[in-house]
Amino acid sequence: MDSQTSQSSQASQSPHTFQVDLRGLVDLLSHHLYSSPKVYLRELLQNAVDAITARRAEEPDSPALVRLYADGGTLRVEDSGVGLTEADVHNLLATIGRSSKRADGLQEARSDFLGQFGIGLLACFVVAERIRVVSRSARTPDAPPVEWTATDDGSYTVRTLPDAERPEPGTTVHLVARAGAAEWLTGERVLALARDFGALLPYDVRVDGEAVTDLPAPWDRPYPSPSGRRVALARHCHELFGFTPLDSIDLSVPLAGIRGVAYVLPGAVSPAQRVGHRVHLKGMLLTERAEQLLPDWAFFVRCVLDTDSLRPTASRESLYEDETLAAVREALGERIRDWLTGLAAGDPERLGAFLSVHHLGVKSLARHDKEMLRTMLPWLPFETTDGRVSLEEFAQRHPVVHFTRTVEEYRQVAPIVSAQGIGVINGGYTYDGELVEALPSVRPGTVVAELDSDTVTAHLDAVDPGEELALADFLAAARAKLDPLGCDVVLRAFHPLSVPALHLDDRSARHEQARAEAEEQADDLWAGILGSLRGSAPRARLVLNHLNPLIRRISSLGDRDLIGTATESLYGQALLMAQRPLRPADSALLNRAFIGLLEWATHGEGDH
Repeated sequence: MDSQTSQSSQASQSPHTFQVDLRGLVDLLSHHLYSSPKVYLRELLQNAVDAITARRAEEPDSPALVRLYADGGTLRVEDSGVGLTEADVHNLLATIGRSSKRADGLQEARSDFLGQFGIGLLACFVVAERIRVVSRSARTPDAPPVEWTATDDGSYTVRTLPDAERPEPGTTVHLVARAGAAEWLTGERVLALARDFGALLPYDVRVDGEAVTDLPAPWDRPYPSPSGRRVALARHCHELFGFTPLDSIDLSVPLAGIRGVAYVLPGAVSPAQRVGHRVHLKGMLLTERAEQLLPDWAFFVRCVLDTDSLRPTASRESLYEDETLAAVREALGERIRDWLTGLAAGDPERLGAFLSVHHLGVKSLARHDKEMLRTMLPWLPFETTDGRVSLEEFAQRHPVVHFTRTVEEYRQVAPIVSAQGIGVINGGYTYDGELVEALPSVRPGTVVAELDSDTVTAHLDAVDPGEELALADFLAAARAKLDPLGCDVVLRAFHPLSVPALHLDDRSARHEQARAEAEEQADDLWAGILGSLRGSAPRARLVLNHLNPLIRRISSLGDRDLIGTATESLYGQALLMAQRPLRPADSALLNRAFIGLLEWATHGEGDH
């Protein structure tokens, strides 16, 4: 009894072989692993190139030819590679997941091969219903040719052939199109795909006699002059990507086995927009949508390069994120930095043209790279009260570099502080505030200060105390009108005279205003909590210009209601001039003031 139990246990532990549904696997490949049926041609080219590479490892002078012949319903691919014996066919073609690169002592030479995943001919079932392979081994010359035929139902046959069927070593693959896929096997489509995938392959590849490879690569060709190279690369960019670049940047990284070029986009793009790059792996196009190849700040270039060091993912349509890719990303970023530095040192005209379009990308880089910020100081444009100038030029003109943190704050104060001789930089745009604050780190001795409402008010001239006292009733009426809006009223004298009133607040004042509004709308519990958060920050201010004729006339009015209406009008006009978003209370005030002024203006003579 114990013996039977033991035998039963051993039987239950014996290994079983997975049964693979080839139709289901083909569906998985075509709809999930690969982005398009076109990858079938890449797999065919890859197998052919790898076979030639394997043969040349043993016979350096062996032919290196790949020939494709297409007629719409069938495709024939011939190579002069290492070929297969009957044993190889059983071991390699009929076993899913096994790669010929692992066999026959070629492990050490594997870096020379394109394929690493052993999927091989299986991908061809995406477009073919039948695959026929005829091969003759170069390693075993006396072995007869062998034929392997497979259909998409998962069955295959293997047989040997007479020597006359394949007199020379190498492999021929025949595909018969599956229903609805014949378009992928037309001569025109096959040639276009072969050139897209294989233009940089190191061997002689032809489709129906038409050359596919185009070597050396455009970035490796000799040119009579730098300008000639620039023109040729610009033409290549237009053919490849459809745009004429502002410039081209060499991306040679010999230690990583990378050669290529980055093309500078001619128009501005958003930093959030990810541009796809073309990456070739040992000459074969891997992907045209590589997004993680460059640092995030380099969104203003589009690259094409060839590499033998980066790892592809299982579909061989993108790059595997690992330490090598991270190091390459940093090295390529360094090449783009060097290009920018070179422009700053020797070609300011081209640098100016570049920055007029892509200053945002350089500012993003300069935030984290002090050396780049120091190099770009004379070139990066900023919006200031002196016009669009660089930080270097602005700092030379002003002993204190004032800046605002928001565009709204800048619009509030720019006309006024400029008239007072105060220089201000608009730090509200992306990265600008950070760069202004970093200025002392690369320009020692520079004083940088955030401009707030107290600083502005302090630079406006005070009104004679006697005159201000005479206007005490007017100011009291104006303050009473704006107090519910969280705004004080002050009287100052400033230029330009044409500005009757200036609305000033800062972030702390706006936070306090928002808290107060929330407290009014909250229930008792939340109102108590919000009330406990009440700060001592100054409120917003409406600064009336005592030099303005309109303010002088309004301040002489005796009608308290009319003073209130006029004050609301001045407040609304000051908000609009600052281009501030209006709260519902502000919009209601503007409507009320407008109607009030119309009513006052249309009263009869007896009502005045």
